[in-house]
Amino acid sequence: MSTAEAQQVRAPPTARNVVQFLRSSKSGMKIRVGALNGKRVDYFKGKSATKALLSPAYAKLKNVPAVTTEAEAEKVLASIIPYAFYLRIDRGNATGSSTSPRHVTVTPQQAFAAEAYYAWFYEGSQWTTYAGGLLMVAIMLAGVMFPLWPPIMRLGVWYISVAMLGVIAAFFGLAIVRLIFYIITVVVASPGIWIFPNLFADVGVIESFIPVWEWDLPKKKGGKKKKGKAVAGTTPEEKLATNGGAFIEEVVDESTESSRPGSQSARVEEVLDEDS
Repeated sequence: MSTAEAQQVRAPPTARNVVQFLRSSKSGMKIRVGALNGKRVDYFKGKSATKALLSPAYAKLKNVPAVTTEAEAEKVLASIIPYAFYLRIDRGNATGSSTSPRHVTVTPQQAFAAEAYYAWFYEGSQWTTYAGGLLMVAIMLAGVMFPLWPPIMRLGVWYISVAMLGVIAAFFGLAIVRLIFYIITVVVASPGIWIFPNLFADVGVIESFIPVWEWDLPKKKGGKKKKGKAVAGTTPEEKLATNGGAFIEEVVDESTESSRPGSQSARVEEVLDEDS
């Protein structure tokens, strides 16, 4: 057992729960890769861990320290450092090109800071790795021992493989037919018709076949409608301001006794300036 593992064993359950949350994908932390003594290690920035402890996912956890502010999050993260789940590091130059992992070294003085970087010395739960390895070995053994399978199992596998090949062939055949039909309709009935236009769209299986056909019309770009501005000098107040207190108003003759169309007359109205 290494020194780091010996210190990790002494960690209380609350600290271990926090570490397991930070090491899981639920935390949403950005993980970087560095080179420490020739070995690749994962490391993260302190600010990323602080945001993870303030996230709603952490608030749903049980048997973990309560965190409501950044100061409390930094205090919790600093209390975990002595158990060597992660240690503060300094970043150096890249090991090769600009995209290669950087050299990292563990700093002598361990303290938590939001702008500092910390390397992981804890791999987290390994049951998924072990389960995946066992499943891969079982599949390989089953493939090697295929001649020893019972006849009914071999027949079932044959039917399944033929069905899968048939589905793949039908998909490629449909793609070729719809392309040929589109080319014909482009010449005969422009702009062309697509059969199953959402076949290659990022939608569900059922939505890929809805609608059955569609015209190949260009997508309209939504432009912003410009609001029309009112013409200056159309309101009575503006007319008063421009004509010095007087304006001419057209009056429509609404008399019903005359058979002529409604005549228009003009009158001059003098309006007193209230400011004088």
